Amino acid sequence: MDKLLLVDGMNLLFQMYYGMPARILNSRGVPIHGVIGFVGALLKILRMVQPTHVAVLFDGECANPKTTLDDQYKANRPDLSDQEETPFDQLPPIYAALSLMGIYHQETTDCEADDWIAAYALTCGKTADVVIASQDSDFFQLINDRVQVLRYRGNNTQLCDREYILLKLGIEPEQYADHKALTGDSADNIRGAEKIGPKTATALLQQFGTLENIIQKAQDIPKPSVRQSVQANAARLRLNQLLIRLDGSAQLPAPLWQLSYEDTGLTTTQILQLTGIR
Repeated sequence: MDKLLLVDGMNLLFQMYYGMPARILNSRGVPIHGVIGFVGALLKILRMVQPTHVAVLFDGECANPKTTLDDQYKANRPDLSDQEETPFDQLPPIYAALSLMGIYHQETTDCEADDWIAAYALTCGKTADVVIASQDSDFFQLINDRVQVLRYRGNNTQLCDREYILLKLGIEPEQYADHKALTGDSADNIRGAEKIGPKTATALLQQFGTLENIIQKAQDIPKPSVRQSVQANAARLRLNQLLIRLDGSAQLPAPLWQLSYEDTGLTTTQILQLTGIR
């Protein structure tokens, strides 16, 4: 049975770059702490999952098509252009390490990495088991009997499945995008509906099933303040759903066979030495 590991590259890079306990320089005085963290974490993820195929996908420097829907989408992200050092500076050695490891990697050119990951999950998940490695909860909506989300946190790593979402939020993974549309997402600068927090969103979805049903049957919502909020924010809620939904329609950058992977057995230190990163 094929098993595909999809790694949210930028997500892992930022997690490691800002999560490493110290800034580490190589022999030439170049910072490489993000590289060390990234490679070390990736090796641990690979050995946890034991995939037959791997893709590490990164957001490229292309326009985000979702900003045409809402110019405030992700507008709260910090501008790193005036900083002397950024996580992006450590991408070239990371790409060199991935090439040495025989791992397919690519930057997006006309969409977000999330869109590629969703397309792979929904396409390849029909015939293969899929694990998505990312801290981004948006991927919870893709979980099904063949797709899981791995949230890497060292010894506290979690492999999230359908039962995890049900226990955590009281909803099915298929309802996750609707749940987030109701509550909003501060990380992506998406404003939810007033008076609707996670527990209220769960209760609404348990009663009505979908966001559209909630909007269409808002008059049946018992609590007046929640009913009024849904009615007043109907357009906003539908827009939120468009921003959050991962529909899997993006064109795949490479076929599954091109993502085949065999563990080289190399350690982080050996990879850094062989690529000249040290």
